[in-house]
Amino acid sequence: MEFKTTYYKTPIGTAEIVGDKDGIQSISVIDIDLPSSHEITNNLPQCIQDCVTQLDEYFQGKRKEFNLKLNPKGTDFQKKVWNELKTIPFGKTRTYLEQTKHIGDPKAIRAVASANGKNPIWIVIPCHRVIGSDGSLTGYAGGIWRKKWLIDHESPVKQQSLF
Repeated sequence: MEFKTTYYKTPIGTAEIVGDKDGIQSISVIDIDLPSSHEITNNLPQCIQDCVTQLDEYFQGKRKEFNLKLNPKGTDFQKKVWNELKTIPFGKTRTYLEQTKHIGDPKAIRAVASANGKNPIWIVIPCHRVIGSDGSLTGYAGGIWRKKWLIDHESPVKQQSLF
């Protein structure tokens, strides 16, 4: 079966979702403006339809965990890093150093950061939850403003406007 692609408009950009019967291969944010509605066609694999539904629930604040069949392409090390990213709880962050300790190799900080940067499954594998040791929002392929938006969206404490 060939890979199928659909596009889903989010509050922070258009998501391009690619998958087949074996699962979601990639979700990436693209800077193309699509019409405001998304359309799911019947010929898409169930995993893509489920992905759109779960992303919709996530952006509406109704979903904190994803339950999707994933099939990212990468090296064994990258997959190990990506699997560890999935253990960072919703609304929490972890530093790159903490992330390297979680995978059992505190000296691999550059390799872990590189693997995070190659994460092919946006939001569902939450690389946006990894921050610099000083608390800074460093390194995010989708742009730092999106990383900030996602962390704020997941924050249990919502910032109130004074105006």
